[in-house]
Amino acid sequence: MTRIASFSVNHDFIDEGIYISRTDGDITTYDMRTRRPNMDDYMDNLTMHSVEHLFATYVRNSEIGSRVIYFGPMGCQTGFYLLVRDAENNEVLRVVLDVLEKIINHNTDMPGAVREECGNYLNLSLDVAKRECKRYLEILKGKECDFKYKDA
Repeated sequence: MTRIASFSVNHDFIDEGIYISRTDGDITTYDMRTRRPNMDDYMDNLTMHSVEHLFATYVRNSEIGSRVIYFGPMGCQTGFYLLVRDAENNEVLRVVLDVLEKIINHNTDMPGAVREECGNYLNLSLDVAKRECKRYLEILKGKECDFKYKDA
């Protein structure tokens, strides 16, 4: 069986940041790494779920919204995947930074936090999402981004 792209990257060398995980035709998969893998600092379900609701809502309402295919958490609890059609990397980075700022400043109800719209609607926290997005924004603002994983 062929090993998938995300398992072909040496996770011992992945730092927090944003990377291109893969490109399939006109779809780019961004690895939004909020934690260093295998360092015992994982997001809990409340954090992942809360960020997912807010980030997905804001990014789908951004200037790249019509090209967003998917946004969601990694099973390893160290980040998120963002899939964008016809992506321009610097535009995507600018939108990611803008979305994180909007989440930090969000002051209305959590999107999708009702039974009819979410299968686990009680497992959401605006404060937790804001804290996580502030943390990730500080990481992204503190480093140059070339979207490439470090070599092992």
